[in-house]
Amino acid sequence: MENKGSSTKNIEQAQESCYQGWMAIQSGRVPELKQALAHRRSQNDPNADKTLRELIGKIIGDFKNYAGKRAHLSNLCGSNYYAPSWNTHLENALIWMGGCRPSSFFRLIYALCGSQTEIRVYQFLRNIDGYDPSGGGGASLSDLTAEQLAKINVLHVKIIDEEEKLTKKISSLQEDAADIPIATVAYSEEHVGEPNAMVDKALDKQEEAMASLLAQADHLRVDTLTKIVEILTPTQGADFLLAGKKLHLSMHEWGTVRDRRRRECKIDAGDDTTGEKD
Repeated sequence: MENKGSSTKNIEQAQESCYQGWMAIQSGRVPELKQALAHRRSQNDPNADKTLRELIGKIIGDFKNYAGKRAHLSNLCGSNYYAPSWNTHLENALIWMGGCRPSSFFRLIYALCGSQTEIRVYQFLRNIDGYDPSGGGGASLSDLTAEQLAKINVLHVKIIDEEEKLTKKISSLQEDAADIPIATVAYSEEHVGEPNAMVDKALDKQEEAMASLLAQADHLRVDTLTKIVEILTPTQGADFLLAGKKLHLSMHEWGTVRDRRRRECKIDAGDDTTGEKD
């Protein structure tokens, strides 16, 4: 039993290390994207698109590599990824199949498109210095063409359908926890939680199924991201990826701050209660 506990701990540490490595890679890509975008817009050099395409390719490659590592580690313990201990409470409250919903990528595009349009209209009306009506050659998501919007909409509908299929699979898997033999063994055992080979076998199958679904969800996330940047211009794609990375990194930091704030409040509440009793 001690060896098993030690093994489980090592697996979780490896999974967390993989996650921390992924966060570090994302953090490192942010200044690269900013620099490449600034160069493209300041120089207005179409040849700079090649640099952006190469960087976008590397970022998609980063995501694929991370998904591959997760697939391997989830085979060792798949359930860890459905409520990761290395995530904040906020992140785990928003998690879907071990990560973000692929459909959230489209919501990000729509949000950026709207906000950038508002900024450009404001700049135009106020005649702010530096306003570029051309947008720097597809430099803004507010410059999405009708054809691009149509393609994004078609892809969005398709991805939502794929999400629903996976959601039904995980729902069915969760319901299996109350099925034979787990439920019957739990009811018939004299003492709660006694080791049982039949239950272990059933739970192992659950873990395997969860790992398989995580891999499918990650594949959908990578595939969705790849198809979105194919629709966008290099500048728009880089802008979108930059926003996505900043959002992911920010959500983790915001969640960390909120968790720390809650812990501090909990300690203060305990002190107040003690003071009242005294």
